[in-house]
Amino acid sequence: MALQKISSGLIRAALKTRLAQSSYTKRALWTLPQARSLHSTGHKFQQTAPVPRPVPLSRLSDNFLDGTSSVYLEELQRAWEADPQSVDESWDNFFRNFVGQASTSPGISGQTIQESMRLLLLVRAYQVNGHMKAKLDPLGLEEREIPVDLDPGLYGFTEADLDREFFLGVWRMSGFLSENRPVQTLRSILNRLEQAYCGTIGYEYMHIPDRDKCNWLREKIETVVPRGYNAERRLVMLDRLIWSSQFENFLATKWTAAKRFGLEGAETLIPGMKEMFDRAADMGVESIVIGMSHRGRLNVLGNVVRKPLRQIFSEFSGGTKPASDEVGSYTGSGDVKYHLGTSYDRPTRGGKRIHLSLVANPSHLEAVDPVVVGKTRAKQYYSNDKERKKNLAVLIHGDGSFAGQGVVYETLHLSALPNYTTGGTIHIVVNNQVAFTTDPKAGRSSQYCTDVAKALNAPIFHVNGDDLEAVVHACELAAEWRQTFQSDVVVDIVCYRRFGHNEIDEPSFTQPKMYKVIRNHPQALDLYEKQLIEMGQLSKEEIDALHKKVNSILNEEFINSKEYVPNRRDWLAAYWTGFKSPEQLSRIRNTGVKPEILKNVGKTITSVPETFKPHRAVKRIYDQRAQMIETGEGVDWAVGEALAFATLLVEGNHVRLSGQDVERGTFSHRHSVLHDQETGERYCPLDHVIINQPEEMFTVSNSSLSEFGVLGFELGYSMENPNSLVLWEAQFGDFANGAQVIFDQFISSGESKWLRQSGIVVLLPHGYDGQGPEHSSARLERYLQMSDDNPFVIPEMDPTLRTQIQQCNWQIVNVTTPANYFHVLRRQINRDFRKPLIVMSPKNLLRHKDCKSNLSEFDDMQGHPGFDKQGTRFKRLIKDQNDHSDLEEGIKRLILCSGKIYYELDEERQRLQRKDVAICRVEQLCPFPYDLVQRELKRYPNAEIVWCQEEGMNMGAYSYIAPRLTTTMTALGRGLIGNSSFYHAFYSVLVNSLS
Repeated sequence: MALQKISSGLIRAALKTRLAQSSYTKRALWTLPQARSLHSTGHKFQQTAPVPRPVPLSRLSDNFLDGTSSVYLEELQRAWEADPQSVDESWDNFFRNFVGQASTSPGISGQTIQESMRLLLLVRAYQVNGHMKAKLDPLGLEEREIPVDLDPGLYGFTEADLDREFFLGVWRMSGFLSENRPVQTLRSILNRLEQAYCGTIGYEYMHIPDRDKCNWLREKIETVVPRGYNAERRLVMLDRLIWSSQFENFLATKWTAAKRFGLEGAETLIPGMKEMFDRAADMGVESIVIGMSHRGRLNVLGNVVRKPLRQIFSEFSGGTKPASDEVGSYTGSGDVKYHLGTSYDRPTRGGKRIHLSLVANPSHLEAVDPVVVGKTRAKQYYSNDKERKKNLAVLIHGDGSFAGQGVVYETLHLSALPNYTTGGTIHIVVNNQVAFTTDPKAGRSSQYCTDVAKALNAPIFHVNGDDLEAVVHACELAAEWRQTFQSDVVVDIVCYRRFGHNEIDEPSFTQPKMYKVIRNHPQALDLYEKQLIEMGQLSKEEIDALHKKVNSILNEEFINSKEYVPNRRDWLAAYWTGFKSPEQLSRIRNTGVKPEILKNVGKTITSVPETFKPHRAVKRIYDQRAQMIETGEGVDWAVGEALAFATLLVEGNHVRLSGQDVERGTFSHRHSVLHDQETGERYCPLDHVIINQPEEMFTVSNSSLSEFGVLGFELGYSMENPNSLVLWEAQFGDFANGAQVIFDQFISSGESKWLRQSGIVVLLPHGYDGQGPEHSSARLERYLQMSDDNPFVIPEMDPTLRTQIQQCNWQIVNVTTPANYFHVLRRQINRDFRKPLIVMSPKNLLRHKDCKSNLSEFDDMQGHPGFDKQGTRFKRLIKDQNDHSDLEEGIKRLILCSGKIYYELDEERQRLQRKDVAICRVEQLCPFPYDLVQRELKRYPNAEIVWCQEEGMNMGAYSYIAPRLTTTMTALGRGLIGNSSFYHAFYSVLVNSLS
């Protein structure tokens, strides 16, 4: 590892300078051609080496790791011979090893210090750049320049040196450099370097700044005996490859015109994955979460995850049918078959069982990456997997998307963050060498599509997709790396697409040369069968019998698919048993909490240890919070939120809040984590709500500066277990547009497409507070536009049921009191179904003098504010706070509004002493509270109806409210559709009207 610190440029320059001055320049040197196919391995000769500028001795240090001049080496040797203590310790070790070995090995007595150093540099060159010479492209089309570092002639060696013995020594490195054969011929050394680094696997790992990790890999790569598999293992691999190939052939035969995004050209992915999972299970993995795009997805579902083949074939023939033995047959809108997910337990080759789940995903490539990682992290929490060795995330990428999609880096960047790490993700790149129709030279700026992973110091194994055993070896090595070092690793399977982007595409339009080669290129299965026959391990008859067995099973499953009916709804995993589908009625539950519990947890979340010294301003805030709990009055927004979290923890639920700067809060209001001003120690009161509270039961974490990646992570986290309140807060509401794909493709539509429920809460700070256009609007209109409720039909509004919410895709609220915020958060957990919740959270209301609640509004005591026959709960609409009766004929104007504008309107009404104006707050915008709005319309029969908002008509809630309010008024005879007597008003216009 120490040799990694040598500057390759300086080394080459110094070597060339020295060689130009020595007798070596009179001999022919080896070199490599300037450009070559990946399959070329021959050497050519050149007569001279270029002579760069020499490196002056004044620029060289006296450390073995930095010495780059032959003259300098000689001077150091003379100094060492005179006094070993006069040189650096690393040089002392070098000379002791070399001189000691040379004195006992006459065969190398002619070797010089310079030759030893040059040989070490040649070895390192292969370790660094050997992958550039590896035979990776199965089509043999890619040409690239071989680095000059791999030319032995650069280091002064000629053919005459091939059979000379050289001393390598032990330099705190692993691999063949440290075995018990420090003396080897140059020919043996070169052959082993070529074998290790320039075969059908190219290793990139020398960028990793950790000696132990590099040595571990060298031990695996630079083995004396190349990898080998016995006949039994080869038979298993062949069987798996036959299943992979025949599955695609079967689908192509039965559904010739269907788009299936087959795996032809990359069939070795399936046996590679299965061998990887077997190895991972042997090393302690119990559950694997898989994310991938559409190419090869059906094959992975059928052959890796073990989704019943009859179910896959049934979906080809007409889609998923509702389960016949269930109450409620909700099937949603559905999605194409190559987007669907599933989960099953399957046995491994080693006799263990492993749980596999493939996460459903949209066509947006790589969007599923953070979702998978978040789901894996949640599995680790619920299974108490503190070492992160039982649950593994595996992501399968395309070459174009891995290099081009920013969410890949956002996800990689989470890998080592304390509250986001999963102990390493295995990345498999199905490298088609083309992205849809775009060639690599137009799709990325780097040599490899995987270069982005180097930023995380992940090892990268490039492997020829036609070499089954190489693919298996790389996949197994990736599993061993992940389980050993708990960090990310990449397997880049260089393959091709036998057809176009899909089966009905014509790829020759844009890649004629490539597809001319592909048409004549044999399948990986044909190549491996030929290899086994030539090795004498299987006969053609035995191979034909395997094919016949697989085809027989496929045909049998096809016949059974015609009558296939699912037995259970797929989304009802273990933790979700008993939760309702949108067609199964769910009753409203009380969200109030007993007063004594509120008092107890209130004291805990407002207390700080006596020895802890927070910032004096924060200490003052906590003293004020303690006073709120003590008096039961003036509870502000932050305390209301903390009480919701604390009471959910007391009830045994997991609470997780993340986002940019959430620990303190963007607006310095939350202060959930305190910092000792003298020691820097951290203290979180919510970690101490219950006795012996488990670690991470409450988690609040500042995230990286990412929206797409972090929101996707939290969504995946929320999908694992319904008994958790998972929240993501944007720094400002408009920052959420960086995660729009997650909102569009997952949160707003996941249940309808994939029957996957999530109770994730999204907090989007919203409101016009004079900070300019960038930090004002959270774009409320976008979320309301994505709501799927019918604006022209009033649904059943039974006060004890929540049919309306269950049948809506999500909930959107703009809450105006701490107590209502408390109840809407608790409502997420206190129900037997889950829906995403979008909160337009306030900014100036966080400290507004009137935005306070009494503690009695949080409890469930009869007679207290907010209590009714169901108990205390979230108010979807807050009526006018003046003591109005059920019928107020003297009110001339009813203003409906949402959010902070209420307080501005109320202040203006009080200033003008307008007793004929009523103001109602629509706290829940979606689904629209038809029943409560009707109640208020009946209360004020003579009032004109106004919807008031800060935003312009093309923004805010107006476009959503208008048709629904019209429908409500029409049902009461208060106007006709298109001619209702209500209007929209800006705040400033409405104030002038009031005046």
